Amino acid sequence: MTVRFQSPFQCIQYLEKQGTSSRRLLIASSGGKIYSYAGETGQRLSSWPQDVDPSNANNSREIDTEPGSQDQAPPEKKRKVSSSVEETVQSSKSAAKALAWSSIPILVAHPNDDYLVALTAEDKCVRVFHLQDDGTFEQLSERCMPKRPCSITLADDGNTILCGDKFGDVYSLPLLPSKEPYVAPKLPSRPKVPSATALTVHSKRNLESLEQQLRFSQTENSTEEKPALNFQHQLLLGHLSLLTDVAYVSVPLDGNSSQKRNYILTADRDEHIRVSRYPQAHIIENYCLGHTTFVSKLCVPPCAPEYLISGGGDDYLLVWKWAEGRILQKVPLVEQPSETTQVAVRGIWATSFGPLNIVLVALDGSSQLQCFVLGLDGVLTAQDPIEMSGNVLDVASIGKDSTIIVSVDGIREKGSTQEWRANPTSPSSLIATLRVKPDTENLEWEPVTEPLATNVNSAGSSDIATDTNTKGRKELNDSLYSLGNLRKKHGEDD
Repeated sequence: MTVRFQSPFQCIQYLEKQGTSSRRLLIASSGGKIYSYAGETGQRLSSWPQDVDPSNANNSREIDTEPGSQDQAPPEKKRKVSSSVEETVQSSKSAAKALAWSSIPILVAHPNDDYLVALTAEDKCVRVFHLQDDGTFEQLSERCMPKRPCSITLADDGNTILCGDKFGDVYSLPLLPSKEPYVAPKLPSRPKVPSATALTVHSKRNLESLEQQLRFSQTENSTEEKPALNFQHQLLLGHLSLLTDVAYVSVPLDGNSSQKRNYILTADRDEHIRVSRYPQAHIIENYCLGHTTFVSKLCVPPCAPEYLISGGGDDYLLVWKWAEGRILQKVPLVEQPSETTQVAVRGIWATSFGPLNIVLVALDGSSQLQCFVLGLDGVLTAQDPIEMSGNVLDVASIGKDSTIIVSVDGIREKGSTQEWRANPTSPSSLIATLRVKPDTENLEWEPVTEPLATNVNSAGSSDIATDTNTKGRKELNDSLYSLGNLRKKHGEDD
């Protein structure tokens, strides 16, 4: 039997559903599929889209009439069978449709863990699922955005999706669309004529550009309207640069007030972090400026929402008093930085185990999970990093057990985003679990051998052939490790 690579978990979420019976679930996306597992045992419960054999469905769709029967017809004609078979055929068509995307880079769980928001990358669809108690997925909606989303979060009420795309726009969408049909408002059409004239443009290069725009506007239908989105949405704000991350935070108006004010924090490729009010996003409170290259991740610790931790292409993290736009701390991420050192922060996660507030940081293409303790004054204290068996992709927390689940890349060599391992590991290394050692002076971790990780790794995910050609490997590498593309090339600003 040939051993094949197992597609790593790009995103993981650990949920504790509080329904008629409390249940723990691990949700993970791998390739173009989402899996659910029992949180205690690691038993696979369901997957989306479900595996359906199209050949069996098509063969069972129609049957021949028996010779001599009253309904006998010519051999080329068939008669349909029951509607249940038709549903099977529709399921097979849905499974074939799943081939329209190859990755699910974003998973966001609802605060009460009843709903799951997922992004399917290539078709740019934001999908909402109802997560059943048995771990099965019921898709409630799919809304295709005009540009590919890069970040999705939920507002404090849990009923609004905030979706930022790579072209700088942030939209708000209702979590559950209205049952009434949506009618898009008609916008007045405006002629596509440049506002500049030959009197306001002086350089030769700009004059040539103006002439080209005028020729284009004459040949194009000036009254043509752009197709509107066919679902309820609201454009909240826009950046002039490529958007990278969106965070939502709610804080009291003052120390003694029960009223809260809501904000949206947005980061972009041009080193900016913008603080905007919500839902009055046109009101910009301030900017957090201090990074020298792109900002890829924002983290507002739930235990201390007055602080912001940001990271990106710099070899350090910045801790902010974001409401004031003030830097509290600059935290190095590499021991000996140099001009050739290129860092990209893949993820920042904040969790609390009792009185201990922990911040975990992963760099793109690194097998080390960096650990910090967050003090009451917002200062991060570095701890010993955790060395994993592969590059760190995502982290989920089990707060009650002081345990973290780490998704690792078992295909590529440790520390590399391009070089593949010679042979797959068996069983596959998809996740690892670690627990904080009790009664220790410093933050120390110990691996946990539990059925969760053992059974998930044994079940595996979608197969990837070991003899995948160079082009196929590059496509898989780029879909998983793309943060380096945010770094500007020399002279790009000019």
